[in-house]
Amino acid sequence: MAALPLPAIHASHGGVWLRDAIGVTRGLGKGEAIMAAADTPLLMLNAPLVATRLGYPDLSGLDLLELYAFIHPARFVVPTPKGLASALGLPEPHGDDGVPALLQAAAAALLDTCESPDWPEREGAWSVLQSLIRMRWPWAGPLSSRIAQPERAERWLFSKLPEWEEAPDRPQPAQVTLDEQAVLDRLSLLTGDTAEQRPSQRAYAAETAHAFTPRRREAAPHVLLTQAGTGIGKTLGYLAPASVWSQQSGGTVWVSTFTKALQRQLRRESRRAWPMHRADGSPPVVVRKGRENYLCLLNLEDALQGGFGGRAAILAQLVARWAAYTQDGDMIGGDLPGWLGTLFRQRGITSLTDRRGECVYAGCPHYRKCFIERAARNSAQADLVIANHALVMVNAARGRDHAARPTRLIFDEGHHVFEAADSTFAAALTGAETIELKRWVLGPERGSKGRRRGLSARLADIASYDEQGAKAIAAAAHAAEALPSDGWLQRLSENLPVGPLEELFAAVRATVYARDESGGQEAGYGLETEAAQLEGPFIEMSQAAEAALAELRQPLMRLGLRLEALLEDPPDWLDGPGRARIEGARHSLAWRIDLLSAWEALLHRLGGPADPEFVDWLAVDRGDAREFDIGLHRRWLDPMKPFARVVLEPSHGVMVTSATLRDGDNWDPAIARSGAPHIDVAPRLAAFDSPFDYGAQAEVLIVTDVPKGDIPALAAAYGRLIEATGGGVLGLFTAIRRLRAVYGRIADRLARGGLPLFAQHVDPIDTGTLVDIFRDDPRASLLGTDALRDGVDVPGHSLRLVVMEQVPWPKPSILHRARRLAGGGSAYDDRIIRARLAQAFGRLIRSRADHGHFVVLSSAFPSRLLTAFPPGTPVRRLTLDEALQRVASGVSGDPVTTDAAPAKPA
Repeated sequence: MAALPLPAIHASHGGVWLRDAIGVTRGLGKGEAIMAAADTPLLMLNAPLVATRLGYPDLSGLDLLELYAFIHPARFVVPTPKGLASALGLPEPHGDDGVPALLQAAAAALLDTCESPDWPEREGAWSVLQSLIRMRWPWAGPLSSRIAQPERAERWLFSKLPEWEEAPDRPQPAQVTLDEQAVLDRLSLLTGDTAEQRPSQRAYAAETAHAFTPRRREAAPHVLLTQAGTGIGKTLGYLAPASVWSQQSGGTVWVSTFTKALQRQLRRESRRAWPMHRADGSPPVVVRKGRENYLCLLNLEDALQGGFGGRAAILAQLVARWAAYTQDGDMIGGDLPGWLGTLFRQRGITSLTDRRGECVYAGCPHYRKCFIERAARNSAQADLVIANHALVMVNAARGRDHAARPTRLIFDEGHHVFEAADSTFAAALTGAETIELKRWVLGPERGSKGRRRGLSARLADIASYDEQGAKAIAAAAHAAEALPSDGWLQRLSENLPVGPLEELFAAVRATVYARDESGGQEAGYGLETEAAQLEGPFIEMSQAAEAALAELRQPLMRLGLRLEALLEDPPDWLDGPGRARIEGARHSLAWRIDLLSAWEALLHRLGGPADPEFVDWLAVDRGDAREFDIGLHRRWLDPMKPFARVVLEPSHGVMVTSATLRDGDNWDPAIARSGAPHIDVAPRLAAFDSPFDYGAQAEVLIVTDVPKGDIPALAAAYGRLIEATGGGVLGLFTAIRRLRAVYGRIADRLARGGLPLFAQHVDPIDTGTLVDIFRDDPRASLLGTDALRDGVDVPGHSLRLVVMEQVPWPKPSILHRARRLAGGGSAYDDRIIRARLAQAFGRLIRSRADHGHFVVLSSAFPSRLLTAFPPGTPVRRLTLDEALQRVASGVSGDPVTTDAAPAKPA
């Protein structure tokens, strides 16, 4: 296979290399590279990343990732030279100077695939290419001579997608009590005969079985809290009793996670207990996500027919290629490459999902092929549904089908249930939220592209048939005019608000700037102040805004009643699809009515006595000193109270499990955060220690001589630690500003030493792909923030050092202050910090073969926090030079000695 005779460029922090069409590679400066890229299309890998490295945002060329997405849609590849070489079976380049030659060889291999009779993704390629030729896609020319026109016209995507089928409602599950031996036999079957025997895993599986015991009384589920240390094998430990119960009862078990990584792992592990398909073709295991995660076929059709322009139109064509081969249509964390959105700006991806709740259900021409509807129907018939915490809570709170709501639940990554409930049951009356509501009622403003339609367009047939319904729609449209419109932020900055809501937001903005004492004004961070001691004019504005919201809510309620009446006494023309569309409209209306009611309640309390169950505040949301939203916020002081009512009470069995559920040996915080006390249920408690020998496999090093706030010293420490380990470092920061500063100081030097460095909030790559890159290259290191503190599973040599830049103190927000006061003051903070430390430490040792160090660059690390680490883990306070020696020599495996004992409390 000959290399493609096109010039190729590669840029890293270590330099820039260009290989010409005749095969000569040379290094060059950034200015010369930019001129070369402007003169002729160059082969490159990940154009946005190359543009960032060159400091030339307008860079364009022949991006191999775009070609890969066209030729192999829905097929995984790590978007690095090493990952591309592995995916295509090509030799891996030994250095940066060898990458341009690889790019030429990879381009040739991909183009040759198009001429191969064994190309599995051939169908549809020629038709999509014709559209891409008209759009002048850079790869259209090289591809047009390689892809022959098929003898018969290819079917359009929307005609070849399979339709879902209706199924009868599943009967309620049989009441069964699991036999412990049956559970253990199933576990043995799942782990296999050659697997290592883990007594703790068997005990864990037997304990989990208790969550499936028949409920004794109404609104009193069995609640089981289990702490399972890393390495227990808890995934198979709970899948064993879940599969036995589902088989014997005919019911559905929901497993809820916080991270997409664990969802992917669960999908893989579940194949040991269930086949891919049943005899009738239906899937026994379904991954279920919120509507905003799935491709909306109506949005895609609109994009393909002119709704998107420029680069976004090319993205739509590549997504259409993917849609024909995707497993389930999941665009966010599914089999759509996470890097595809960053090549074309992530907004294009989100525009192809239903993020605004505008679905017309059976009124959509693609309703019978809809990925979202297919997932919903499959989950109603599944034995196992894999979901996320937020979806489980939203589905319980406002699911369309009460009979399909989960009643046997396992919350894995259970330490995140509290924060998921905190977000789910929150209320935020902000400019961005109100403008979205206005668009939902009225449709897009003038000059906007896309298929968005207001209520009157979505329910036009109802309005023409039902006079009262038509009047309600008209009244709602009139009332929605009081909500903010495009340009509202600019008007507020000029003190020219229009309407009662914009006037309220202007008052919020002025009050926040007048009162905020966080120091965020100079740093460019978001600002906030309490919703207390507000002056008379502010209260009057809030009352006017409350009246405007009520004026919108009332016709929406009348419209809901009219739709309900239509269903009870349907006209002759209302067929099955029509009923489904009205049901969907009722569901959307109920959601908006509840939202408006929550906003009204928030405004109504201003000026009156505070409600002790809630925390209210005013905020100006900013990023890099740029305002992007303004509004009022309300959170439950204890969000587990609504969680208990909405999720726990209707359930029969709920298990919450995590490696970091307890605070040391103290169960009280875990019990409080389970919601069980709010329904007067005493949860069953169980703990299983990790089988790892932390004394031999890990060390905690607390570095005492890196001055706090000294960015040059912090950067130097990170750089030297990464060099000492030869990469494999996960660096965790509590502030994006410090992360960027450290990255900017050390990335170039490390790259010149063959140690690539990647970072969240710097590299134009999504977080999931950054973790894939880190996992794939043992010499790479990754810097990040909270999203990388847990849920990142990188076993083996790729992760051998975790570095925290300081103690992860909670952010001193108004909400945190209220919960701290109610939760015991400094003891509440300590519990949060210990949990964060435990979660971060949990990234380090993922298997018996793993070894590594956990470094905290903080001389003021309090000894009372050391219980966050597993018992027996050596802890040493030392200088950076001493830490470098220990890191470079590997983990000693020495038992804890006097010098390794915790220091006196700080």
